[in-house]
Amino acid sequence: MSRVCQVTGREPGFGHHVSHSHRRTKRRFDVNVQTKRYFVPTLGRTVKLRVSARGIKVIDVRGIESVVAELQRAGVRL
Repeated sequence: MSRVCQVTGREPGFGHHVSHSHRRTKRRFDVNVQTKRYFVPTLGRTVKLRVSARGIKVIDVRGIESVVAELQRAGVRL
């Protein structure tokens, strides 16, 4: 499953593990992505979104209606 938030567009970051001896190995900083179901009254149904914790807060502030409308304008299939 790709770890990308559909609302904010956040993607994993990449960096290094740094050990005590200061050896560096590659690592990946994943985004806290969760699958959430929201009921959208204008569509009359629920939609499943892969959203990060920040994306959930954005939906709480702006409302699911405006977020879904913006996603549809961007061409995201819901």
